[in-house]
Amino acid sequence: MKLLLDTHIALWSLTDDPRLSSAARDLILDPENEICVSAVTLWEIAIKHGLGRSGPNAMPIGAAEAQFLFGASGYHLIPITPEQVILVERLPSVHADPFDRLLVAQGLTDALRLVTHDAVVASYNTRIIRV
Repeated sequence: MKLLLDTHIALWSLTDDPRLSSAARDLILDPENEICVSAVTLWEIAIKHGLGRSGPNAMPIGAAEAQFLFGASGYHLIPITPEQVILVERLPSVHADPFDRLLVAQGLTDALRLVTHDAVVASYNTRIIRV
């Protein structure tokens, strides 16, 4: 199965964060699954890490380090396509976060199963895996 990790799941997997559920960990470690991370995730990390926010939702690493660690972990980096951007406009207004909306669009256009902890994101489509 081809999995697309939501930003928080991708970061939690890199940093061995205790918020990463055992279900998510099992999906990521299953050798039958191809793990993908989007350029959207790097963009989100770059913006939010650059703002220097603190707290539980802070970006613990910058985009360059994340890209390196994603590659070292064997994750496949996928680009953003014009078709995905156009699909964002047609998605229901379930969620206002532009990063999440683009990840949903990528999952739908590329036959990827988006893996998220966010119940609102998971409500977009039954192919989204909430962990």
